[in-house]
Amino acid sequence: MNPFIDTITSQDPHKRNMPFHALCRGLSADQINVYLTELEEFRKETDNLYEKVRASIFLYAGYRFFLLDPRTIRLTGKIPMEGYKNLLERNYERALSLFHESMDLQTNENLISCLAETYHQNTFQLLADQVRKSVRSSSGNQWMFRVGHPDEHPLKIHPELLKRSGSTYLYPLLCEKTPVRMDLTHSCWSDIFFLGMDYPEGARVINVSVDLGIFGQDQDVKPPIESYLRIIDEPVIRITSLDLKDSKDVSSLSDLFNFGNDYLSLLKAAIISSGLIPPSFEGTKFTVKEILDKTIAPGLGIELVTKVNGIP
Repeated sequence: MNPFIDTITSQDPHKRNMPFHALCRGLSADQINVYLTELEEFRKETDNLYEKVRASIFLYAGYRFFLLDPRTIRLTGKIPMEGYKNLLERNYERALSLFHESMDLQTNENLISCLAETYHQNTFQLLADQVRKSVRSSSGNQWMFRVGHPDEHPLKIHPELLKRSGSTYLYPLLCEKTPVRMDLTHSCWSDIFFLGMDYPEGARVINVSVDLGIFGQDQDVKPPIESYLRIIDEPVIRITSLDLKDSKDVSSLSDLFNFGNDYLSLLKAAIISSGLIPPSFEGTKFTVKEILDKTIAPGLGIELVTKVNGIP
């Protein structure tokens, strides 16, 4: 029996909770390679999300930490450009297929590193896909995945945010302050609900929402997370994180949906999950300006600024 698959599918808590490095103890690189090949077939065939995610993590760990042995693996070698391109474009299943085909021809450390990174990224893609599936299943969110044209966008900016006061050129500022979640205990993220569906006994978490202050210095505790929103005279989405000291103007949908090209991915995700730029527009020919023209007014955009205070 493949020890990796046996561990993932076991109903015995002692066996199921066995760490990967303990499973590999005493195994040769050739044995691990055979077991990983079988595990890849299991990963593609199982319909259980927990099993799929853990298999992907095992595969990442196996290739990353146990097969990169210079005594048995060639140090350098070619990698397929098409596979690397698919990795960068987040087409992980296709990238894995191409890398494995190349491994059949010549095994080298470059290919093994590519496989490890692809499995690592694919793990989080599995979780992201399940989030999207769960969000889409809620009737109140389904419109965000059905809007096909800016003219169909049901959201409009509140009229009060478009009213300038007096002689100022600035639009009103909307401010939201919120506490932060603090985990008192959590099961290494296994409390995430879509993993809990397949592994409910692992979904154990205790957390609280708290305001923060420095003991002996601050008279009042305050919400540590601040967000500011206003309309601007440019048809772009301007996002700024004061604590990260990073800012950019987003003028294309490809940039907005790219969460890996800057440090502002959470702000981008907020823009998308709020419905201002619905997920249905990803990969379409429309521009950010066309959508903002319909949700705000022609020639206008929005600026979102976040600030995190005093979180250790």
